[in-house]
Amino acid sequence: MEIRRDSYLQQLISYRFDGLVKVITGIRRCGKSYLLKKIYRDYLMENGVKEEQIITIELDLAKDIKFRNPLLLSSHVREMVKHKPEEYYLFVDEIQMSDEVANPYNPDGMKITFYDALNDLRSLDNLDVYVTGSNSRMLSTDILTEFRGRSDEIRVHPLSFAEYYSAVGGEKNEAFDEYAFYGGMPLILSRPNDAAKMNYLKSLFTEVYLRDIVERKKTERQDVLELITDFLCSSVGSLTNPAKIADTLNSKQMKGVSPNTVRAYIGHLEDAFLFSESRRYDIKGKSYFESPNKYYCEDIGLRNARIGFRQQEMTHIMENIIYNELTGRQFAVDVGVVYARVTNQNGNSVRSPREIDFVVSSGGKRTYIQSVYAMPTEEKEEAELRPFALTGDSFPKIVVRKDIGKRWYDDKGILNISLIDFLLDKDLI
Repeated sequence: MEIRRDSYLQQLISYRFDGLVKVITGIRRCGKSYLLKKIYRDYLMENGVKEEQIITIELDLAKDIKFRNPLLLSSHVREMVKHKPEEYYLFVDEIQMSDEVANPYNPDGMKITFYDALNDLRSLDNLDVYVTGSNSRMLSTDILTEFRGRSDEIRVHPLSFAEYYSAVGGEKNEAFDEYAFYGGMPLILSRPNDAAKMNYLKSLFTEVYLRDIVERKKTERQDVLELITDFLCSSVGSLTNPAKIADTLNSKQMKGVSPNTVRAYIGHLEDAFLFSESRRYDIKGKSYFESPNKYYCEDIGLRNARIGFRQQEMTHIMENIIYNELTGRQFAVDVGVVYARVTNQNGNSVRSPREIDFVVSSGGKRTYIQSVYAMPTEEKEEAELRPFALTGDSFPKIVVRKDIGKRWYDDKGILNISLIDFLLDKDLI
């Protein structure tokens, strides 16, 4: 079964031999190694690169364990490529397994790390360097911080629905139902039955992601971290903040959980690529609110597994999938806030906030999107579309719906499009 990941392949191609280290980041088990060692390798060899020009070092395997020493890694690769006329490609998988070693010229000074080795190798004109890694010592953007402008990041996500469908085929609605339940972690496609898929997703959270965070961050309250994870999974697409979460946890007799602790633990989950925050943006005021904001899970299957495959409300699942689709297309995504004038119970005219699910930005271009399961009545339609009219601008406006087939524009120029159509049309925005 072939899984197409064309957008990431094109990024790798565009960064080829640009003089920077290519750092492939993302949640564990989302397909980073497959992208590099299978998809990109095949592309290079189909375009004239010989097998011996691709140097692959897998630090998680015994055959390459000696190269965990960054000095040996650098020396070995230099010896292979120096004074050679050909161009070489270096793939280092699981770079976080590299060791820190003493500086042989200054044993009491700072230790030598893989950052030093990679910065040394990137200076070779005939070598293009690529690395992957994302476990307890490299969960997030640490490596990008260390390189300080000397690297390109390729952020890899779990499979989009388009990528998933390219592999499974069949009837689109049936494929989407599976995707909305089990998500897009690539190994899901090879699990033999429903029980195996559920167990795999559950184990990723407990045995991989949360364990990595606890080890890396030396988390003192793993019970609190897990409850925060459960809260965020249960409330995807809902406004919340650390104070509200702390109050909820303390009401469950946790005791002593402060908003600062919650804020720090949410930061750990974001660093691990498990969740993303979408901030509220005042469209007319052109400013961000401090709180509350929304959080979305990186993969809907992981979210479902964490809460025992309960709470299968399509409204929330649909919103999370659309958010992931937009961020996977490298858009900046905010929650839009506009205001309507309403009369309160005292007869006074007051400003009342209205929400646009997604304000999607790329450069100077902006698009407004509402995620709507269905609009069966005029009242529902008015409630969902009213915020668009309050923006006071002419940026494109889209309603993504689960209850329609063909797309169409209404008399106000708003595009109505089915969810599946939206997910499969990468050129829509």
